Amino acid sequence: MENKMHYFYVLECADGSYYAGYTNNIEKRIQTHNEGKGAKYTRARRPVVLRYYEQYETKTEAMQAEYRFKQLKRPEKERIVQIGGYGIEESKEL
Repeated sequence: MENKMHYFYVLECADGSYYAGYTNNIEKRIQTHNEGKGAKYTRARRPVVLRYYEQYETKTEAMQAEYRFKQLKRPEKERIVQIGGYGIEESKEL
């Protein structure tokens, strides 16, 4: 069985907004976004830069992380991107 990793990632768009997503190939996905072939949201906001990612063993875990991130307000998202994560204690609460 193939041991493929799954990623939750956060991009910063050219307009300063964040885009969160899921992929199983992070390098290819960022390239796709920057080619204008990715999500509709990022097409008009190129170029995008990877600001944060987390690696998971299952697609479900990665997509749950994406969902949790999208539920946060902008200041909380900025904090996660700046410090590089939720922190051990906080991740249990989210």
